[in-house]
Formats: sequence, C-alpha cells, structure tokens
Amino acid sequence: MNHPPTGATSGATPVIAVDLGGTKIRAGVVRGATVTHVRTVATPAASGARAVLNAVAALVARVARACSEEGTETARLGIGAAGVIDPATGTVRSATDALPGWAGTELTDELTRRTGLPARAVNDVHAHCLGEASAGAARGTSDALFVAVGTGIGAGIIAGGRLVTGRHNVAGHVGHLPSGAAEGLLCPCGAAGHLEAVASGPAVLEGYRRGGGQAAASSTADLAQHAHGGDDAARAAFETAARALGSTLGGVVNLLSPEVVVLGGGLSGAGELWWPHVRENMTAELIPAVRGVPVRIGELGADAALVGAASLWSDNTSTERKIPWH
Repeated sequence: MNHPPTGATSGATPVIAVDLGGTKIRAGVVRGATVTHVRTVATPAASGARAVLNAVAALVARVARACSEEGTETARLGIGAAGVIDPATGTVRSATDALPGWAGTELTDELTRRTGLPARAVNDVHAHCLGEASAGAARGTSDALFVAVGTGIGAGIIAGGRLVTGRHNVAGHVGHLPSGAAEGLLCPCGAAGHLEAVASGPAVLEGYRRGGGQAAASSTADLAQHAHGGDDAARAAFETAARALGSTLGGVVNLLSPEVVVLGGGLSGAGELWWPHVRENMTAELIPAVRGVPVRIGELGADAALVGAASLWSDNTSTERKIPWH
C-alpha cells in the first residue's frame, strides 16, 4: 500500500495527534512541525481495548479543551498506534500481547464516535517515519528509510514520496529479517535467528549476560554507564548489536536505494558505543551505487509520531476519503 505524499500539515486548522503505545498514550496539537499542548497518560492495556479507547478519547478532550481556551479550534484527529493498522479502514489487524484484545479494534471509527472528530491512523513506527520525512531528518527527500531500534526493531519506508505499508500493512519489519549474528537466538516473534534477537534493546542486555557481564543493568542506559566506566562486556554487547544491525541495514539499503537512512529509538542515543559500528558495518555491505547514502539520527524525538500522525491530513481535508490501494 502506498499513501499520499508526505508533507507537514498546513492550513488554518491544526490537527490533534495521538501516539498510542503499549505503556503510554501521548497527544498534542500539531500545526506544521510545531507540537503544543502535549498531554500524556499511562495506557490501561490490561483493562482491554475499550478502556484504551476511552483513555485516548479523554486525553483528546483535554487537548481540545486547552486549545479552545486559547481560542484555537481543532477539527481532525491523526493517530499512530501500536499494532498492525490498516490505514484504509482504520482497523487494528493484529497486535502483540502488550495490548490484550487490541486486534480487531475499529480504531478510527471508535475514536470518531467518542470524540466527534474525523480520524486517520497508521502504525506508530510508520507515524514516526512520516514525521521524520515531513519535518525531520528526512525532510526534502522522496525516498527514505526510517528504522526505530528500541524494545523492538521496526521501520518505515518512503518511496516516491509515499509511505509504503504493503498489501498486509506490515512493510518495514526489519527486526524480523534473518541475521547470521542471531543464529540460535530466539526472537520475540517465536522464530530463531532474526535481527531483533541480537540487536534490540533487550537483546543488548541479554548479550551482556551471555558475554559474562556481572553488573546490574535493567536498561541499555544503565548498561551504557557500565560501558563508559570500563566494563568491557558492556562495550562488547553494544558493539555486537550495532554490527548486526549495520550489516542488515546495508542489505536493506541495497534493496531499496533510499536517499537517506534515519535511525531513531532508544539505542540511537547510545553514542560512540553504537553508532560507529552501525555505520562501519552498513557501509561494508553496500554496493558502489549507494555508498554515499547518509545515515542520520532522527531530529524530532518523541514528537516524530505526533507530527507524522498529523501529516495523514496534509493531502486534503475530506472526511470521506479513504487511502486507496495502489
């Protein structure tokens, strides 16, 4: 599936955007690349889909009320949500156990019913990709690859100025490409040998323990402190993950030939522990025609998903329009 050309929202009416994840829901008002009136609540995931929808609607109402108090009216809703989202219908096609009962939720219809706002939705990583493409590190390009490396590894693909989600709405699952570095390691999806099993945040922590690391570390931020303090096993864990990621990205760049690669997610902030190894191993895999493709860190941070969700309305404001198949 290809979506309308990327571009930051414009015009007089701002968009309320929502970033809906398994642990928190974040909403704000987006006009162009500017995000204001941000509000955040915990996701009541264990209480089921209805509770999650009600929490989103209540948060949207708070944001709308804040806008109204300053004389600004909002009339549209853009959503980046966890799960496999069908953007043409706004339905959650599948989801992980992080959001019990989420699969099958008619996301946009339910939120329009609760808020009175016409809504459009995409997957949350795809929303991040749209944000960086429209107003961040990939702005001004028509072909880009965005990769988020954190608890999992996901990607968004911009081709010809359009977000590509594929026939089954799952394009960009870079974390589930095979990786030689992950041989014998179990991926969260249940298969063995996928990139996510060696290069995600949890995989870095597991790699540290497999490598003989003894220090307590509950996050990659903790592990980075150990690495900077001289813990060789911690440095090795980051390097192993980064090398695996870089090698796989090199193959993806050969396949897609993007103008730019943008990396986001928690591990993208690991600095010299991670970045040089990603770049080196990606470059080693590239064919000559794409060796000059730049690799950048995302510019918008947490706001990328909000800007991207709002950009779903950048092409026109028709409330009846459905994103077509191509």
